[in-house]
Amino acid sequence: MPVPRPHIALTRVRAALASSRARLAAALVAVLALPGAATAAPASPTSPPLSAEASDPRLLGWMQGAPPPEDKRIRYTDDDYFSFPKLRWTACHFRQLMPTVGVSRGPGAARDLPRRLDAAIDALSFTPTGTHRQMTWAQSLSANYTDGIVVLHDGVVVYERYSGCLDEHGQHGAMSVSKSMTGLLGEMLVAEGVIDETQRVSAIVPELKDSAFGDATVRQVLEMTTALRYSEDYADPNAEVWAFSAAGSTLPPAPGYTGPRSYYDYLQTVQKQGRHGEAFGYKTINTDALGWIIARRTGQSVAQLLQSRIWQRLGAEQDAYYTVDSTGTPFAGGGFNAGLRDLARVGQLLLDDGKVDGQPIVPAAAIARIRAGGSKQAFAKAGYAQLPGWSYRGMWWISHNDHGAYMARGVHGQALYIDPTARVVIARFGSHPVAANSANDPTTLPAFDAVARYLMAQP
Repeated sequence: MPVPRPHIALTRVRAALASSRARLAAALVAVLALPGAATAAPASPTSPPLSAEASDPRLLGWMQGAPPPEDKRIRYTDDDYFSFPKLRWTACHFRQLMPTVGVSRGPGAARDLPRRLDAAIDALSFTPTGTHRQMTWAQSLSANYTDGIVVLHDGVVVYERYSGCLDEHGQHGAMSVSKSMTGLLGEMLVAEGVIDETQRVSAIVPELKDSAFGDATVRQVLEMTTALRYSEDYADPNAEVWAFSAAGSTLPPAPGYTGPRSYYDYLQTVQKQGRHGEAFGYKTINTDALGWIIARRTGQSVAQLLQSRIWQRLGAEQDAYYTVDSTGTPFAGGGFNAGLRDLARVGQLLLDDGKVDGQPIVPAAAIARIRAGGSKQAFAKAGYAQLPGWSYRGMWWISHNDHGAYMARGVHGQALYIDPTARVVIARFGSHPVAANSANDPTTLPAFDAVARYLMAQP
């Protein structure tokens, strides 16, 4: 399905959101909810979008100058602030536009990432899915509007490039890679016995008793096999995603609006459709429900828990942050922002069975559970034609290929790819004009596999 500009769909949302200010408020969070749009098909523009080179935010002059010229300004309340090509600047600057909560790296030194760059990777060739024409790794970076990419082999940086809005000192929206960070926290707590995955959600969060989540198990939330009446079809002005978006807005509501005013408020309104546990359904609200479960069991938000359990022990070189709703609740499903090398460090942490310099940070059992994957049969019912044989577990995407590769994935090209057999981690931030992963998977997946197999073969 097409992924339209949020403000177009919003013009037909509830009458209570009919005013211009309300449309802007809902659009603000709707674009942040786009990480849940992975099921949407690429848009069909009337003309091809600008190339990666032509849409470079530095070339286009977005937000340059003191002050920037009026036609080059991007504002918090602009209804197109996350539309292409503006999104190529916005993806690196969310904290300049909206409220956030920090994830501190702490006072310690950053963990060293040794470097041994391999210039041959640029010329490495592969065949994109569905084609017969080969492409080089270097060509794939522009094709996928890559803002930054780091490749680690056995913990050593063998490739690193930056473009667009990003450099080695910047931070970038991780979109739905955020889900995998939340899922990792959830699997850690299950492995440690803090959360019982067989428990019903209502036993942990009584406020969700009368919602669709009430009789779902924690495991069903972790695997997104909950049966929810919730659509993330951005082409449908009546889709529930718009109500979720309005609930998460940090701007004042329109006069007369009486709907939910926070993520937690909205989750209590979700209704059931079908039977839990039967089919995979990729819905962002599962992750925010897991965020509430985590907060209730630990007394810490996902931002606080990620900070104390991982970020301050990881050897991160930069602070990270989350966007938040009007009550300060982190957007667990899509609000995480971080530096690229730190995202790669998370991948290396999982590759090393949860240890940093030999010290355990994440239970190895949690990582083993993620790598094992979920039900292939339940996943197949979702109809991901480009991901045959895959599954979903702990809010990670599991390929089940011969290398056991698995991923965190987010719209517009965000990715964290881990190949345990080749001992390779690939972290990528991007700003592809099409939100859906179906637009870049034909290039991304064979490119990542090719570089992993190439590195595995090196002496």
